[in-house]
Amino acid sequence: MSKKKKELPIVENLEITSLAAEGKSVARWGDLVVFIPLGAPGDVVNVKLTKKKHSFAEGRIVGFVKESPIRVKPFCEHFGVCGGCKWQHIPYDMQLKYKRQQVVDALERIAKVKLPEIADTLGSENTKFYRNKLEFTFSNKSWLTQEQLTSGQEFPDRNAAGFHIPGAFDKVLDINKCWLQDDICNEIRLFVKDYAKRNGLSFYDIRNNQGLMRTMVVRISGKGEIMLTVVLGEDNPDVINALMTAILEKFSNITSLYYVINTKHNDTLNDLPFHLFHGKPYIEEEMEGLTFRVGPKSFYQTNSKQAYKLYSVAREMAQLTGNETVYDLYTGTGTIANFVAKKCAKVIGIEYVPEAIEDAKLNSKVNGIDNTTFFAGDMKDVLTDEFVAKMGKPDVMIVDPPRAGMHEDVVNVILNAAPQRIVYVSCNPATQARDLALLDAKYEVTAVQPVDMFPHTQHVENVVGLRLKV
Repeated sequence: MSKKKKELPIVENLEITSLAAEGKSVARWGDLVVFIPLGAPGDVVNVKLTKKKHSFAEGRIVGFVKESPIRVKPFCEHFGVCGGCKWQHIPYDMQLKYKRQQVVDALERIAKVKLPEIADTLGSENTKFYRNKLEFTFSNKSWLTQEQLTSGQEFPDRNAAGFHIPGAFDKVLDINKCWLQDDICNEIRLFVKDYAKRNGLSFYDIRNNQGLMRTMVVRISGKGEIMLTVVLGEDNPDVINALMTAILEKFSNITSLYYVINTKHNDTLNDLPFHLFHGKPYIEEEMEGLTFRVGPKSFYQTNSKQAYKLYSVAREMAQLTGNETVYDLYTGTGTIANFVAKKCAKVIGIEYVPEAIEDAKLNSKVNGIDNTTFFAGDMKDVLTDEFVAKMGKPDVMIVDPPRAGMHEDVVNVILNAAPQRIVYVSCNPATQARDLALLDAKYEVTAVQPVDMFPHTQHVENVVGLRLKV
């Protein structure tokens, strides 16, 4: 017979003092740190504990004794249920301060290197409707809110088009209005959902891997061009043709309309063919006179306007004079490489994804850039001492790795190559700090600039400039 789990208490009158890197708020209960979702510094709350360990606890707010004077009313009707935009109740200027503090904490506690003054977080021009890409999931198992469950109503129609509920892989919250992307995105999603319901098209059942309507991806470029990719779980040509035709008749301004047949048990699409139903095979982004073609498999920073600020910071820290050999590691579709190309002698870009490298080459060609060279492959396998000897010693390295940071072998090659300057762009200050500790053997940090790419979330990009020690 299993031991009955001990019921955890409600703790009253906890004062929330700060925000944590994971987006949760923080309070103290005796010697324990308590992590609480959706709290604001200055709140005094009653908290139902949901987890208790030796050094920390987790809980949820069940009542307010006093609301924080900084707390603001969330603008989204789905706040608190949807897993995104968790900081809507925090004023934007305060969000920027807490994001800077995340960077400070990571670099001081993990890197433990000598630091210059860390700049204030560079805020986003747009704090709503700022994303150029969103993915929605269709499901026959819509999430029911607590209010719906206690209403006494029956919900026979559980078909939904929205976002996965955190921690519930098979449940999807049906979204009425999302504030992350231009409102045309909401119009497209609601039309497709309504069309599917009216015409009896099945919504995806993730547990049984069946159903026609699976996911859809909406891209809207800074130029206003729209790319829609509809992912279908069954190959039914007549039904698919009718659906695509209806979408196009309703939204004649769609630049690029694709569909994908995915009958696999996972949502990865890069290994599947994309069928162009209508329009151009790409949409275009612009940045400082450069044109970047974005295909359905292409990576592009999801906040177009803020990406320009991010890359401008990186270029400034690189201190280019026109004579440098620049290595752009984790180049993606070559956005940074092409962005800095006119300011240096040559750029060598390396990226794991072959399709992204083809995009990078194409973007150089489209913009008449002839001083870039791109290589595809695992970074630790491509970037070797032999590669550097063959391609030439870098004067500057720009690195923009994934959240996991750089492999130690890559760091060692960088140290051996000994470029005069390194610019480290990161979406994860913790792994960036770990790598900075390794680079400290030969480099000193000269500048730190946090950049907010995702307002109302806990995420922060950080750009660090490094100089070879004398």
